[in-house]
This record gives sequence, structure tokens and C-alpha cells, in this order.
Amino acid sequence: MKLLAFFLTIIFLPAAAIGQVPTDNVEMTAMFDADQAMRKADFSKMRPDEMGKVASTDATHRARTRVLLDEGKLTTGTDFWHAAFVFQHGGEPSDYLLAHSLAVAAAARGRADATWIAAATLDRYLIAIGQPQVFGTQYRWNNGGPTTQEPYNRTLLSDGVRVVMGVPPIAKQKQKLDEIVKERGQ
Repeated sequence: MKLLAFFLTIIFLPAAAIGQVPTDNVEMTAMFDADQAMRKADFSKMRPDEMGKVASTDATHRARTRVLLDEGKLTTGTDFWHAAFVFQHGGEPSDYLLAHSLAVAAAARGRADATWIAAATLDRYLIAIGQPQVFGTQYRWNNGGPTTQEPYNRTLLSDGVRVVMGVPPIAKQKQKLDEIVKERGQ
């Protein structure tokens, strides 16, 4: 009788309870891949209708990702990492804050490379709410003006913290900014 109870218990236990490792959500991976493929284009050369299509696709991806989150269908570090990238392409401070939280969840689930997106989404959120970025991941150019990282609080964090988060130290950021300015002829 005990043997029968043991076999019945094993048959009816959920897969996670017996040690099956969760797999990445295929739909989330496909949305991430599409999101990244769109970002290979040079946005400065896109027509307004093309930019509108990107914005519309981004909104659709965010809405579907929210459903997957709400339904508990995103479980792995990679799922949360993918979702962070989708939400960082939002347009509202809440999108960036959610992206930051998802990146932290990805890191907590073992996705070590999620630290960079956690830093970048925090910077994007801070700028969106009118505060200076602290990691230096965001480069902007407004109305044809020169490329800048401003507003940027360079003193809050040490370069050691930046490096731990996968962000280059300030000197390397300055080199990158100089290269961007040179390439754009600013």
C-alpha cells in the first residue's frame, strides 16, 4: 500500500516539485529577438512612418509581456532579462522603473549580465523623472545639439561600482562620448 501511495504521489507532483528546471518562455524570447532586431536600424535615418511602426510594435510587446508577467509565465532569469529590455523601450517613467525591477529579478535568478540593463534602466528612469543619471549609460542629443550624457551625477557612485554593474568607468565613457561627437561631426 505504501508503494502505491509513493507512485501516485510521484505521478501527480508538479514538475517543479521534483526538480525539473524551468525553461525560458518561447514567446518572450521571440519578442526579445524582434525587439533587438528592430534596434539594429539607424533610427536617425528612419521615416516617420517607420518610427511609428517601431513604437507600435514596442507597445504591443510591452502589453503582451505584461500579460505574461501577470499570468506568472515568466520564470527564468532569461525571461526577466528579456522583459527588462522590452520595457526599457517604453516611453513612461513607470516603463523604465518596471524594466529596472525586471533586470534586478533577472540578476537574482542567476543572469549575471543583467546588471548592465539594471544600471541602464535606472539611469533612464532617473532622467525621465528629471533627475541626473548615476551610471552614465544614457547618451542624448536634443534638437540637433551635441551629444551629451547630461544630466549626470558622476560623484554618487565610484567607478568600482560602475564596473561591477557592467558599465565602463568615467574615463572610458568620456572616450566613447568623444568618438560619438566626432562621428556625428559635432
